[in-house]
Amino acid sequence: MSIVTTNKIADALYLSGCLKFGSFKIKSGVISPYYIDLSRVLAAPKQLDIIVEVAAEKIRQIMVSEHIDKLASIELKGALIVPSIATKLDLPCVIVRKEEKSYGVTGRTAGADIVRGDSVLFFDDVISEGLSKLEGIKPLVELGASIKHMLVVVNREHGGRENLEKLGYQIHALAKITDIVTSLVEHGHISNEEATRVLGYVKNFKPT
Repeated sequence: MSIVTTNKIADALYLSGCLKFGSFKIKSGVISPYYIDLSRVLAAPKQLDIIVEVAAEKIRQIMVSEHIDKLASIELKGALIVPSIATKLDLPCVIVRKEEKSYGVTGRTAGADIVRGDSVLFFDDVISEGLSKLEGIKPLVELGASIKHMLVVVNREHGGRENLEKLGYQIHALAKITDIVTSLVEHGHISNEEATRVLGYVKNFKPT
């Protein structure tokens, strides 16, 4: 992505409070010097609109060469934003539940129905190792969806993009965490020390 796009995403995440610096235990159990909570953007409409528009534009670029029938995400974080992206593109969207609903309209998906052969773009907040993405798309694939493209707001640069690309998926990110912290330093939002901690942390996950 361009420097302008990276700056937009960096500012939106920082100003909305989505991106926090400190010491955080993440899902894998590792202690991270930063944390991204995309749900915080719901409290910042201007920043939400920026992220939605940048994501929609990226999908428009993908759709120049690839037909997309529907967008999909998994609860909770990506699911909060994907409907707004879908309205910009006039595309139906599907939400994957983390657990199958056992009452009413049962199943693992909500929203638009998946029709066998649908080309679905999967959206989420971040990518780390990439394993959760495979779990997220599994119910869609079982229903007959074809998924080639995945789009995330932030690539945490833990090897997830590389892992999934080896499996044949095309992974897109609105910004990389290293570019985000570089932008934030340049614009005076964070200190060099904070950026150095993040960059050192990311370096440990770089694929060899």
